[in-house]
Amino acid sequence: MYICNCNGIREREVRIAIEQGATRPREIFAKSQCAPQCAKCVCDMRRMIQDSQEALRFAAQ
Repeated sequence: MYICNCNGIREREVRIAIEQGATRPREIFAKSQCAPQCAKCVCDMRRMIQDSQEALRFAAQ
């Protein structure tokens, strides 16, 4: 599934960027070598980052 239609960034690519340490949408765009266009995807990226961080917190307990 595409997260960013403007740049063709797929969910898998976002998850990989997060696993590699991205903590902000701009870091995901940087790893994809592009920039936000309409920014509709930023909320989805933030949610994915937050979900990942919460999962790590639960795993650490």
